[in-house]
Amino acid sequence: MQFGICAAPESAEKVKAAGYDFLECTVGGFLKPDQPESVFESALAEFRKVGFPCLALNCLLPASLRVTGPDVNRAAVEEYVARVFKRAGRARVRRIVFGSGGARKVPEGFPRENARRQLLDFLRLCAPLALQNGIVLCIEPLNTAECNILTHVAECAGLTREVDHPAVRLLADFYHMFRNGETADDLAPHTDLLQHVHVATRDNRLPPGAEPCDFAPLFDVLRQAGYQEGISVEARSQDPDREWPAALAVMKSLLGT
Repeated sequence: MQFGICAAPESAEKVKAAGYDFLECTVGGFLKPDQPESVFESALAEFRKVGFPCLALNCLLPASLRVTGPDVNRAAVEEYVARVFKRAGRARVRRIVFGSGGARKVPEGFPRENARRQLLDFLRLCAPLALQNGIVLCIEPLNTAECNILTHVAECAGLTREVDHPAVRLLADFYHMFRNGETADDLAPHTDLLQHVHVATRDNRLPPGAEPCDFAPLFDVLRQAGYQEGISVEARSQDPDREWPAALAVMKSLLGT
């Protein structure tokens, strides 16, 4: 089991000092996909001086790069994801999260089934690129207030099974589950697909321990399933020096480690 914090590359030292195993950044902030290769290589060299890994990335697509609807630019999508996965492999990233609500949201009036087929096509485009670069692409369910498709664990699990590729797996985000009213019973049937987890409290999206929130049933599902992949705190933090170590202690206690 490895624990991480979602933060900018500049926070690597602080995340390391808080006792975590890895950093999780955004694709844009870490891989610089819209900038020349030289800019990315320079930023990567600077990051590596810290001696701390960035094993996961989120926010795969900018909202401007649509993957559903009538205005999908297939060539631009292909070029972008090829660059992202190549750079991620170079940086030794192991998981990329596909949330990207703005890019995947179904436009008003567009047939939902058509959008689902487009998402399936997009995932099948990404799968071999991920595999070639030693990466797993994790589909993230976003709550219904933030997106209108791929909003529940079961829905994302179904699409994962339909893609049927070892480099495409499932993410569970406890904050989004809380906001949707999903429970441990919604997660338990799909732990065989689970490759990454995001954690934050229900009310204010804070780190575990920063406000009351009952994580125990969800962590029990992870423990009972023998889950051994990554868990990242994806939360607002007002006092990282205090809250990040405290969150780590809470999570380890819930898992009995």
